[in-house]
Amino acid sequence: MAQERYDVVVAGGGHNGLTAAAYLGRAGLSVLVLERLDHVGGAAISAQAFEGFPTRLSRYSYLVSLLPEQIRTDLGLDIELASRQTASYSPFLDGSRATGLLVETPEGEATAASFRAVTGSDEEYAAWQSFYSEVGELAQVVAPTLTSPLPTGAAIRSEVGAPIWRDIVERPLGEAVERRFANDLVRGVVATDALIGTFAGLGEASLIQNRCFLYHLIGNGTGEWRVPIGGMGAVTGAITKAAYAAGAEVVTSATVTSISGGAVGEGAEVTWTDASGSHTVAADYVLSGVAPYVLDGLLGHPAAAAKPVGAQLKINMLLSRLPRLRSGEDPEVAFAGTLHLGESYSELERAYAEAAAGSVPTEMPGEVYCHSLTDPSILGDVPPGTQTLTYFGLHAPATLFEDPATRSERKEQAVERAIASLDRHLLDPISSVVARTADGEPCIEAKIPQEIEADLAMPGGHIFHGDLAWPWAPDDADLTTPAARWGVATDLGTVLVCGSGAVRGGAVSGLGGHNAAQAVLELR
Repeated sequence: MAQERYDVVVAGGGHNGLTAAAYLGRAGLSVLVLERLDHVGGAAISAQAFEGFPTRLSRYSYLVSLLPEQIRTDLGLDIELASRQTASYSPFLDGSRATGLLVETPEGEATAASFRAVTGSDEEYAAWQSFYSEVGELAQVVAPTLTSPLPTGAAIRSEVGAPIWRDIVERPLGEAVERRFANDLVRGVVATDALIGTFAGLGEASLIQNRCFLYHLIGNGTGEWRVPIGGMGAVTGAITKAAYAAGAEVVTSATVTSISGGAVGEGAEVTWTDASGSHTVAADYVLSGVAPYVLDGLLGHPAAAAKPVGAQLKINMLLSRLPRLRSGEDPEVAFAGTLHLGESYSELERAYAEAAAGSVPTEMPGEVYCHSLTDPSILGDVPPGTQTLTYFGLHAPATLFEDPATRSERKEQAVERAIASLDRHLLDPISSVVARTADGEPCIEAKIPQEIEADLAMPGGHIFHGDLAWPWAPDDADLTTPAARWGVATDLGTVLVCGSGAVRGGAVSGLGGHNAAQAVLELR
C-alpha cells in the first residue's frame, strides 16, 4: 500500500473488481484492490490441475458470452474468443438405437437433418427457429443496454413482441417450452439454459429459471458462448494488465475483515489482515466484488436475505484421447460444443424433484465441454491425442451435501452418477481413456458447492453470488442516484457493489465492474 487514503478501494480482485479498477484508474483516480487469495482472478483463472501434466484448465468458469465488445475496446483488452464448430450435441437412446441431436455453429442443413431424424419431421426444427428468432430479437434489444444506465422493464417491453415478453418475462419458462415444442429431448435442450447454476423447476413461480435463461441468450446480442484462447486466465490476465497500466495498486493475500461507509461525501474505510497484521485504509468509495451476503457480514449488518444455495457439480478431466460414441457421431464434432447428458425435459424435471426431496438425482443431468478441441494451446507438452473434458452438473444443490457426516459419500455418489450419464453413450467408458498421473491416479477433479465456497468464498458455492436479477429496473424504481441507475447500490452511499451480485452481474462479463465504475465517476 503506497498511501493511507485512496479515491476508491475495491474489495475483491476478481475479474469484475479488476475491470472497475482499470476504468477508474484510466479516469485518473487512485485505486487500491484487495484480494484474499495469493493471486487475482477469482473464478476466472487457469490452473494446472493434474500433477505431471502442464495443461492449464479453466477450473471454475468455462466460456465467455456476456463480456461486451465495448469493455474489450474501452480497456484495450487483447483477448481472443473463438467460436466452437458445434453449438451442441445431445446423445440419447431411442430404445436400442443410439442416436443424437446435432446443432451446428452456425446452423445448417446438418442441423435440420438431425432434427428430422430425431423427431420424425421438420416441425420441431421450425418451432426451434421461430423461438430462437424471437429470443434473438429480445437479445438485440437488451444487450446494448447492459453498459448503460438501467432501462425500465417498460422501455424494453415496448421494443419487443408481446409473445416473447410473455414467454420469457411474465410466465414460467416451462409453459412456453411445453407449448412450443413437442419432443421431450428438444424441450430439454431448450430448457437447460435456464438451469445453469440455478436450482429450480421449469414451472417455478419465482421465475428465477427465466432470468437464468435470459442471461444465457443475450450476450452481445447473439448469446453465443465462446472459448477464450489461452484459457479463462487469459481473460483475467488482460484485465489485470489494463488495471496495472491504469495505475491501480493490487494487494494479494489481503483478507478484508470489515467495511464501513455512509452517505455520499462521508467517505468509507476498509480493514484487512495479511501476514504482517491488520491494516485500515480510507477511501471516498468502496466497491465490493464479494457476494452481497458476504458484504452484509463485512458491514456488520444482518444478512438481508438467506444464504445463497449453489447448485452444480463441476468435474474437470484430462483424457488420453476422446472416447467413441455409441451413436457413431465423430467425437471431434460431438465434444466440440456443449454435450447434453440426461437433459431431456422429463429427465430435468425428474432430477429436480429428486434433489428437492433431498436425494442425489438417480440420473444426473449435465453438460460436457472439450475446450482443447477449440484451443489446443491450453494442453501444453502432452502426448498426442490428449484432450480436456469438463462436466457441469445440474440439480446438485448445496443442500444435498450439507451434512459433513455424509458429504464425502454423497459427493462420490454424484460423481459416479455423472460419469455414468456419460458412459451410457460411449463405446469407450471414461475409465478406459482418462489420463493418469505417474502414481496411477485418474486425472479427475470434482467440486461440489461447499468446495467452491471454500476455494472462492462464494457463499453456498453459488456461481452468480445469488439468484440473477432481471437486467432492467422495475417500472416504479427510484433511479435518482447514480448507484441506483447503474444497478450497483447498497444502503450506503459510499459503498457500491461491483461483482456478480450487481443487478447485471453473473458470469464472466465485467459488467459489474464497468457499471460500478461508471456510477463512481458520475458521483464525482
